[in-house]
Amino acid sequence: MDITIEGIIAATRHKFGLDNYYLHSHELYRDVNMFNDTIYSLSMEWYPSHIAEQEEEGLNPAGTAVIQYDLGARQYKSVIFVQGKSYANGPTYQDISLDEIIKWVAAEAGIVYGEQFQLLKEQEGAFHFNECVDGIPVSPSGHIEIRFDEDGKLVQYSVYGHFPPASIIQEETYSLSLEDVELLAKKQLQLIEYPVDEEQCLLPLYGIEEIYVTNDGTAAIPFEFIVQARSRLNIDKVIEWELPSTRPFERIDIDQREEVTIEQTLACEPHPDTFPFTEAEQEKCIIAVKEGLSQLYPNDNGQWVLKTLHREKSYIQAILRENKPTKRVFQRKLLLFIDANRHEVINYMDNKPLLSMFDEFQVQGDITVSKDEAYDKLRESIELTPVYVYDPGKKKYVLCGKLDCQYAVNATSGEVVALGSL
Repeated sequence: MDITIEGIIAATRHKFGLDNYYLHSHELYRDVNMFNDTIYSLSMEWYPSHIAEQEEEGLNPAGTAVIQYDLGARQYKSVIFVQGKSYANGPTYQDISLDEIIKWVAAEAGIVYGEQFQLLKEQEGAFHFNECVDGIPVSPSGHIEIRFDEDGKLVQYSVYGHFPPASIIQEETYSLSLEDVELLAKKQLQLIEYPVDEEQCLLPLYGIEEIYVTNDGTAAIPFEFIVQARSRLNIDKVIEWELPSTRPFERIDIDQREEVTIEQTLACEPHPDTFPFTEAEQEKCIIAVKEGLSQLYPNDNGQWVLKTLHREKSYIQAILRENKPTKRVFQRKLLLFIDANRHEVINYMDNKPLLSMFDEFQVQGDITVSKDEAYDKLRESIELTPVYVYDPGKKKYVLCGKLDCQYAVNATSGEVVALGSL
């Protein structure tokens, strides 16, 4: 990677009109994208010249320009003026048109309007775009947001997502229909218990669990799989032990900060999170999970399933779900943090405290509606829309149909209710 930090800083000052600013701090950092590529970036914090230091610890002063630059793509990914206040003397835009914004974004991000991004909504002084493939939405989705203040100064430009090039898109003609996926839609209809705070009860509902169906109708991809596609290793193993550990659990704070050197950046050193799991490492992690779980929950032998392992910020994260899940919409989940060198659980997160607020809630009424009756009530409201979904196995975006429904059926009364109203 051929970069000059000083050159980028100077170019940034000129590009965004930061003559009334000084560079307060800057640092190199790296991350891993959905394709398991290491992305090196330069983060800069520019303070207005009249402000000497932070007025409040941990918070940047109003008017601070926080700018992120992708060193590999040589593009600005985020430009945010804190609290929407800009002291920049760069160009101002009065009566700016949508066409001008589209041309500016296309040039800045190196993407094509209508093919890789499209307008989502336009507001006074703000433009929102989302990621697409020839006008078809993408999952996981990306978006672009641009904002101007009342004087026409840029106060935000943020790019989130990957905006895939044609080389990794498996283009097809969309051919799915609801009739093609009716058996799957019936399977996705689940009876769940939805907490209603106002009435302090659990409302039994039949609802469709969102899923993606490949264009040939032969495979289904759960939404959760798409979200965690990058480095997830599926395990699906019930965790059992003969005797619980007698060692007390020692909780260690998670430190996700990483100092990245210019030498690492220039060499494009791969992030440790990109490394695949070896069979030996996988086995060590399973042993660590068994040891840690028996320390934390000694009475829970056989009650948890290790669903996945993945690397995150130089730790290995293990996600566990209950072996016998309930019908409640919010399920119990454990997240164990494993030291990647010692292969020991050093910290954990349990969502039980969040779910405990529903412990006293009781199911409201008796179930009087069958699953078939509920499906008949929802049939006309079920949606199947084209979406390009990233398939990590193929390393391509494949055309799918997103199966979803914005309505549910009250299992006690048979009433059809909008999920957005709950």
